Amino acid sequence: MTAPAKPFSWQSRIRFVDTDSSQRIHYTAMFRHFEAAEQEFLHALGTGYSQAGGEHVGFPRVHVECDFQAEIRYDEIVSIEVQVERVGNSSFTFLFFTTVEQRPVAKGRIVIVCMDKQTKRPCPIPDRLAQALRDYMNG
Repeated sequence: MTAPAKPFSWQSRIRFVDTDSSQRIHYTAMFRHFEAAEQEFLHALGTGYSQAGGEHVGFPRVHVECDFQAEIRYDEIVSIEVQVERVGNSSFTFLFFTTVEQRPVAKGRIVIVCMDKQTKRPCPIPDRLAQALRDYMNG
């Protein structure tokens, strides 16, 4: 993964529930923070999943990954930068770059597929969402 050219940034505090017994973030909690940043990013673009697909399209994650570069501790403020890596016909990929006080601590990738809720099969990305993601990628 390379550093994003013009990232959207969102901040969040690491809560006690996000940590393990050592008060470091539990690895699964990072995905909740990524998802929160993703939701805020979509709202900043003027769309969200409910507006984009309504009740007919689902947005399951088919691949998630996170590499931790340094510890993240209870009560720290993380800044999460969101970047659109790819927009295909029925799937798209987000990158996440996380820092604490400008120190890199984690990076991740999430691949999302648009799914027709009736057929449970991939379907095209709704036009409004696809256009917003492509516009963002193209500056």
